[in-house]
Amino acid sequence: MAVPFITEVKRTHTCGELTDAHIGQEVVLFGWVHNRRDHGGAVFIDLRDREGLTQVVFEPDIAPEAHELAGSLRLEYCVGIRGKVVSRGANVNPKMKTGAIEVKANALTIFNRSEAAPFPIEDHIDTNEEKRLQYRYLDLRRRPLQQSLMTRSRMNALTRAYMVENGFLELETPFMGKYTPGGARNFLVPSRLNPGKLYALAESPQLYKQLFMVAGFERYFQIVKCFRDEDLRVDRQPEFTQVDVEMSFVSQDDVFSVIEGLLQRLWKECLGVDIPTPFMRMEYDESMAKYGNDKPDLRFGLEHVVLTDLVRKHGAAGGVPMLWEAVEAGGIVKALVVPSEKALSRAESDKLEEIAKGMGAKGLARAKVGEGGEWTQSPLSKTISPALRADINEAVGAKPGDLVLFQFGREAVVHTVMANLRLHLGKKLGYIPEYGSGGQWRFLWVVNPPLFEYDEESKTWVAAHHAFTRPHDEDLPHLGTDPGRVKCYRYDVVLNGFEVGGGSIRLHDPKVQAEVFRALGISDEDARAKFGFLLDALKFGAPPHGGIALGMDRLAFLLTGAESLRDVIPFPKTKTGTDLMTGAPGDVDERQLRELHVRAVPPPQPK
Repeated sequence: MAVPFITEVKRTHTCGELTDAHIGQEVVLFGWVHNRRDHGGAVFIDLRDREGLTQVVFEPDIAPEAHELAGSLRLEYCVGIRGKVVSRGANVNPKMKTGAIEVKANALTIFNRSEAAPFPIEDHIDTNEEKRLQYRYLDLRRRPLQQSLMTRSRMNALTRAYMVENGFLELETPFMGKYTPGGARNFLVPSRLNPGKLYALAESPQLYKQLFMVAGFERYFQIVKCFRDEDLRVDRQPEFTQVDVEMSFVSQDDVFSVIEGLLQRLWKECLGVDIPTPFMRMEYDESMAKYGNDKPDLRFGLEHVVLTDLVRKHGAAGGVPMLWEAVEAGGIVKALVVPSEKALSRAESDKLEEIAKGMGAKGLARAKVGEGGEWTQSPLSKTISPALRADINEAVGAKPGDLVLFQFGREAVVHTVMANLRLHLGKKLGYIPEYGSGGQWRFLWVVNPPLFEYDEESKTWVAAHHAFTRPHDEDLPHLGTDPGRVKCYRYDVVLNGFEVGGGSIRLHDPKVQAEVFRALGISDEDARAKFGFLLDALKFGAPPHGGIALGMDRLAFLLTGAESLRDVIPFPKTKTGTDLMTGAPGDVDERQLRELHVRAVPPPQPK
């Protein structure tokens, strides 16, 4: 007689919880056949669900019908079993949480058979990612991905609990809003009811959350999907999730305190790791000078040294025309020291130059430091003055056997090349692992960046973050005369070289807002066309406010030690923004396009 699994016989335990404390109990388990072994009489399977594995044995003298049916089991069959928990005696499997016991089955049902899977459902496989993404629902059966997503679920629950405990309201904002040029590229959605008009999918709830503050809600948060039509990379997806936060009547320090408490809670509850607070703070200018970017990885040294003033002091007498000419043209000079104990071969040093060129550099000057401080293996050694060489050695702290790497020229290029070179060397020399934390968690706040940056292409000042960031009060006189000097209350929280969140104290004073727009070359008419509803709202008693958005995908990526951001997203896109499982994006029926008043225009074919 068939056992009525599910309807009457319910699951009693998961496949990861049975121990020797359950010996003698009758249990019911549901799951998938992870492994099968026929020992010429008894049939053994490892039954798997999201919580783990349990060994189940089918014996002909205990349950002949179940044993006969077990002979037909294959990998990934979805089954239910009932049986008694017994000890495995001396055959304990220390690799399994349930390795001290097994279940002697007395009933079996096959809920569903499975075709042969296109790749093994195992912890570690070498199947290419394209195949795994094509069959993502099978890839998600693997334990590492399931554990990552379960951790992410826990992060969501902890975040909500922490924010509610601290007086925040979870409020929703629209996904579809008004398109405003500038910032990240939006995905656009045509409106059938408004022919020729389009919505923009929100790249963030920025303007709406400020309106919540104007409305008097004071503390808002949301775990929200955002959308940006950008080129993708290892830590970026076209749709992503952020913990969005906004607070009224706060200073920068108040925002920091709340976010540090949240991150501390996540690391403690998910990893059992105590994160010390308050986090270190670093000026934006210091970060750029020492590390070449505003998201430094502080798990290792190899800091940059800026030599621009030193080269300027020696001038042409320094004997290295290309350094002097770079400074004269308004560029900068930087150096980085590879210590002698991490000595690189000549071939490895040459490879660094290829890497630098691949990042936009013209080359990579270098010098090996000898016993007396002289330079070898370097064309610079032929002409550099002893005084400049000695000053550089002292400035960078070079010792005999060290290798000094130089980069000079346009500031943005030098920073980028040296930042990436430092990170490459950090991994190559074993200071940090290729991926994962290596057991180190270096949080910091990067603060007080410029409000504006100069766009070489348009020859205009543009907002470095967004136009609603509050300038430092002491810099307000420079808004109309020297925008590049204006610093602002913007901040990024950084972990191990990744920006995991960013925000600012907002502009709530309409008069200062108008000055910022003028500095950006935005006319009153343009400002009203783009942001009229927000500008109107700021006139009605807007409170001082500020906030931040944390990248939940990146936090989960770092906390779990995943190799890729895609490993912590259930159904991610590829580097080209496609979904290999569903085939999205795809073609749309011509009739529906007509209803939307849009036309699909194929790209021009190469001649």
